[in-house]
Amino acid sequence: MDWSRIKTIFILTFLVLDVYLVYQFINTRDAAQYEIPKETTLEEKLKNDDISYVEVPEAKNKEQYLSVRAKVFTAEDMEKFKGQSISLGDGTSIEAKLDKRLQLTGNFEPADLSAFLKANIFAGDQYKFWSKNDEAGTITYYQEYENKTFYYNSNAKLTFFLNEDQEVTSYRQTYLEIVDELSEAEELLPPLRAVDTLYKKGLLKPKSKITDFELGYSTLVSLTASHVVTPTWRIEVNGKENMFVHAFEGRVIPLTDGENNTTE
Repeated sequence: MDWSRIKTIFILTFLVLDVYLVYQFINTRDAAQYEIPKETTLEEKLKNDDISYVEVPEAKNKEQYLSVRAKVFTAEDMEKFKGQSISLGDGTSIEAKLDKRLQLTGNFEPADLSAFLKANIFAGDQYKFWSKNDEAGTITYYQEYENKTFYYNSNAKLTFFLNEDQEVTSYRQTYLEIVDELSEAEELLPPLRAVDTLYKKGLLKPKSKITDFELGYSTLVSLTASHVVTPTWRIEVNGKENMFVHAFEGRVIPLTDGENNTTE
């Protein structure tokens, strides 16, 4: 038996096997690199869950934090408004009773109160309709600044009170003064980034529809004399549910009526 020949054959065999294994390893590694799954886009995720949305609005690329404070009303502020008995209380709110009740139509529309707002309410053109509560007999407006609403802010709120005959009998009003624009303007998150935040948190249910996008303000910090509000995306779902996302940080803000009070 030629052991030298047999040894040579074994060496060549193992060398071929090593080359083959190296070749297989390289092919497997390259295949794995090319087979990295592509991340599903937000649009694809929403489509898979049958979640639709209206046209996304154009918005400024940058906004700022605002410093605000509750206005202290004076008798001089109210001199031009006739036909109402007004009490200023501690000065930060107006409590008014109408001398003549204001009749509303059966199917209320915000336009029904537009003329009254402009003629009989302090800075009435700065308030935007929010909701009508038939059970409580109230119609609620919130103040705006540069077309951005102060969401659920009791210091920027106008509430009309109705009787059983759908007549406005009185109202309560508060108002925020803008003290300053704070810091440098910062980049806003696009509206769909806010939607992505809600989706990842599981707050958007399958087959739902996003019916409105709006940029406004929510309270960030309450101080003694002034308060800081931050740009906030409001995402309306199915025409009735509102969700709020910090427009700089992208976190969900759990706002509800009465929980965004800037009065200490």
